[in-house]
Amino acid sequence: MNERQRARRPGGRSARVGAEVHQAVTDLIGERGYGNFTVREVAARAGVADSSIYRRWGNLETLLTDVALTRLNARSPMPDTGSLADDLRTYAAQVAREITGPDGPAVLHLAVALSNSGRQGLRAGADLRAERTRQLQSVLDRARERGEAAPDALEVLDHVLAPMYIRVLFGMGPLTRDYTDGLVDRLL
Repeated sequence: MNERQRARRPGGRSARVGAEVHQAVTDLIGERGYGNFTVREVAARAGVADSSIYRRWGNLETLLTDVALTRLNARSPMPDTGSLADDLRTYAAQVAREITGPDGPAVLHLAVALSNSGRQGLRAGADLRAERTRQLQSVLDRARERGEAAPDALEVLDHVLAPMYIRVLFGMGPLTRDYTDGLVDRLL
């Protein structure tokens, strides 16, 4: 196995370094906010050379975009409970756990900051919306195949995910199961 093949092996050194760098970025965002640290500080926190970060990501903005997209798109399999209402309730509860977890608020703040940072930020936002829409579309398509009426994916984003993101970003209280179920119930 050559070096290039080793670098692509899931779970190998490359994956471990990537995870350590992502965690360093997330920790720094949580501590200092967007734009208040350098590649050198990320590298020191992750225990890697800054040249490794430049080689893999090119610049800090690309790294930040990768962290936001990876963290916000990392999902468990989409629920398939046999009912649209239960699928959406399960999905909403899953998203709530992810965005209120230890790194959730920092990653959401990063995503918002990136969305205002030029072309690359706009592309990151579009990629995130496209992935969320793709995830939701699979649930909505299954519901339609079962003969259930289903909203558009954008309606789910607007009426279920957006309120959860706003509550976390502005510290407006917990995302309880009653709250997330209520968002889904009002949508449907």
